[in-house]
Parts: sequence; structure tokens; C-alpha cells
Amino acid sequence: MSEPTPRLAPDAGALQAPLARLLRPLVRLFVRSGITFPALTDLLRELYVNVAEYDFALPGKDQTDSRVSLLTGIHRKEVRRLRGAGAPVSAVPAAVSRTSRIIARWVAAPDFTEADGRPKPLKRAAETGPSFESLVASVTRDLRPRAVLDEWLDRGLVTLDAEERIVLAEAAFVPSGGGSQQLYYFGRNLHDHIAAAVTNILEEKPRFFERAVHYDGLSPELARRLEGRAREIAMEALQQANREAHAACETDPGGDARWNFGIYIYAEEAPQAGPEATRRPGPKA
Repeated sequence: MSEPTPRLAPDAGALQAPLARLLRPLVRLFVRSGITFPALTDLLRELYVNVAEYDFALPGKDQTDSRVSLLTGIHRKEVRRLRGAGAPVSAVPAAVSRTSRIIARWVAAPDFTEADGRPKPLKRAAETGPSFESLVASVTRDLRPRAVLDEWLDRGLVTLDAEERIVLAEAAFVPSGGGSQQLYYFGRNLHDHIAAAVTNILEEKPRFFERAVHYDGLSPELARRLEGRAREIAMEALQQANREAHAACETDPGGDARWNFGIYIYAEEAPQAGPEATRRPGPKA
């Protein structure tokens, strides 16, 4: 497989406006969370040095403080102090990995899903047939199914129906606001979306699929209705992708690669850009 052809990076001036728009919601989060500008500056300084050191090293040559300083505009003394920290590692919290793997199997494996693809309500235990106990055991032997069930009931990920069967709740797909799991996926999913977009900008031919359907000048009622319908379509697509990926993994030898299929939906009531709003439908890169 041939390497993708790089293209010239866009002019720094041309990036100012889209960068300001991209960062605005993040800055709002930073201010609300107490991340001050000096603290953010320290983080960015470390990242600039780290990216220059690991992503811009020349083949067959040791990266030098002078070159990192030239690439980043950071003084060599600071570069020397910050280098060598190692490439950043995105560790998956144990609870995130465990929960996501069990839920992924519940909504994908034929033994645990209905004919229409919905996750089956499960008995706590059963001598034959699917059960919550067999579900957990099929993913990990390190945890007692009862402990997992108690944790999930407490977090609202599952409920018990009239027959005392365990039912997967919609909350299982949406981590609680501000919790460690949501923050993990916040970093992972935004990273991957931005990484895909940046790759498409820097390569001659867009490598990753990145599209959006958007309409402006809508009534709030229609925007809410479209948001609701989009959620239904998105969930169907995610569940189908999960089923196919899960089935393919059963015979995959494994390796170092990873894959992410993500969907986002956003709606807001924004001031119109002019006296008359223009509706501009269609997929955009």
C-alpha cells in the first residue's frame, strides 16, 4: 500500500478563524472548570515540544533542542527542560474498558440480542441460554457478575423488569455528565474527529470519511424534531456497525491497529447572519 501524498499545509493566517471557532467551546469548558490561561499555556508548551520531538523527527537523525526550538518558537532552555517526557499515552480507565466491552457484546452478539437487533432482557443466571452471568463471564473472568450488576444498577445502566430480568438502559450508551468515563470519551472522540479532519487537510486526497448534513434558518420546533430523528438514525447506524465489527473480531488474529466510528449531532438557536436566513442543505466535508 503506497503512502498518502502530502500537500502543503494551509497558511497560518487562514487557520486563525476556524481555529478560533473550534476552540471557543473548549475555552468555555476551561473557564467553567477553572483551567486558567497560564495553566493552559503550560499544557500547550509541553504539547508543542512533545509533538515537535516525536512527530517531526527526521528519519535517521536524532532530534535536537535547536530544531525543536525552531519548529515551536519555544526557547531552547525550555525545550531542554520539557523534552524526554515521552509520547503522551491515552490510558483507558479500567472501568471504561470493562463496561464498554460487556455492553458491546450485549448489543452485538447473536446470543444476547433479539431478531431485530435489540439487546435481550437477561436472567441473572441460567443453566442454559443467555444470562447476565454468562454475558460477563464471556468478557472477563476477573469480576463477579453480581458485583458488575450492583455497580450497573447503581449507575442506572440497567434496570430490572417485572420478571426480575436485567434490561439494558439507554443510559448505558451515554456516560454520566462530567464523570471519568465521559471525560475519557470526550478526549478520545474529539481527538479522533480532529485527527481525521487534519489528515484530510494535509493529504492530497481526503483519507477519512468526514461529512455533515446541516440546515440553517430553521424554527426551533423543526430543529428539535430533526435532532430527535437524527438520534434514531445514528443509533441504528452505531448498532449495525458494532454488530459487524463484533462478528469480524471473532476471527481476527489481532494486532496494533484500532478503528473508531463516531457520530455527533448538534443543534442550537443562533442569531441569524443577516436579515434573511438562507437554508443551505447538503453534506459538507
